[in-house]
Amino acid sequence: MLFLYNLVVSIAGFFLKIVAFFSPKIKLFVDGRKDVFTILKQQIKPTDKTIWFHSASLGEYEQGLPVIEKIKEKYPQHKIIVTFFSPSGYEVRKNNTVADVTIYLPLDTKRNAQKFLKLAHPELAFFIKYEFWLNYLKELETNKIPTYLISGIFRNNQMFFKWYGGFYRKALKAFTYFFVQNESSKEKIESIGFHNVIVSGDTRFDRVNAILERDNTLDFIENFKNNAPTIIIGSSWPKDEALLIEYINQAPENVKFIIAPHNIKTDQIASLTSQITKSTVLFSEKENKDLSPYNVFIIDTVGLLTKIYSYGTIAYVGGGFGNPGIHNILEPATFGIPIVMGPNYSNFAEAVQLVALEGCIVISNHNELKQNLDRLLNDAKFLEEKSRICKSFIQDNKGATNTIMNIVS
Repeated sequence: MLFLYNLVVSIAGFFLKIVAFFSPKIKLFVDGRKDVFTILKQQIKPTDKTIWFHSASLGEYEQGLPVIEKIKEKYPQHKIIVTFFSPSGYEVRKNNTVADVTIYLPLDTKRNAQKFLKLAHPELAFFIKYEFWLNYLKELETNKIPTYLISGIFRNNQMFFKWYGGFYRKALKAFTYFFVQNESSKEKIESIGFHNVIVSGDTRFDRVNAILERDNTLDFIENFKNNAPTIIIGSSWPKDEALLIEYINQAPENVKFIIAPHNIKTDQIASLTSQITKSTVLFSEKENKDLSPYNVFIIDTVGLLTKIYSYGTIAYVGGGFGNPGIHNILEPATFGIPIVMGPNYSNFAEAVQLVALEGCIVISNHNELKQNLDRLLNDAKFLEEKSRICKSFIQDNKGATNTIMNIVS
């Protein structure tokens, strides 16, 4: 079975090079891996001590960041190597300041795994949430390198729990400890014979809780808000916006809206702006303007949404009408902001939990959206209770990083 796995990886690598001619994203995926070994040779000396973290994409990197920062504090003489599988993670965080080396992970062939580990020679290795690359795990086990899974999630549909998944189950022997998010994951991994597992929780709660300790001030948002009730629309997609635009156009003049779309392409921003009848300003045109008279502020840039949430009265988090579903609800929750979202959230444990606690309000159509936003704006006790639930949810679930660090040596 490992032979078939390696064959599939090799074939995939061949076809990705062809697809790269037609897909800019795949081109980044392919071209970004060309110089990985050269970069490692240049930046990691044979005498360097190193620790390796692997994340699939941006979300996993952010999830692992609290542990990366703590490891960096604990091992200040070690170089931190961070690898990404996806361009959407690497391209956004390739210039991060926490890692000494940030690169793509070469495709999971036996040769690549052996060469990577020889050049990187990590003393510890961490995989964040998922991505179980069999050749890398085999080489980590062969070289007796302590290896940890952090914020892990296990589900019934994974290969480990299928009758034909024996070669995948064998790969899990590489892990020194599994730090998983919940009891369900612990039970699943124990059911196939692994008992080196601890329910640590989700490190993302530590990540978003730390946001409260930094300066989240944005003067231009304060100018725009001007003390008015403000609804933050984060990571919205066209299906979200189709419902929201109708509400925005009919909303009272004293309510303000900040929209941070998931896609900030010029044509989509223009389409969104053209449908809004309220006075609207873009981030890209804010210079030398008094923003306070405007009702709608569209953020046609990236990297500001987290801080913007701190100014919200209510948050609408997008993605809930698409696949795979809802975007990050933890960032608005950490500021104690009630959350409204679409119905596709079942793949996200934190969303399922917060809905059950009634901190998140799920809507399926415009009438439900209007009913709930109006109530949150007009019923102070209702707003306060939802806010309390969201804030408590973050506070009650933090601490995963300390649990991990108490065991990792």
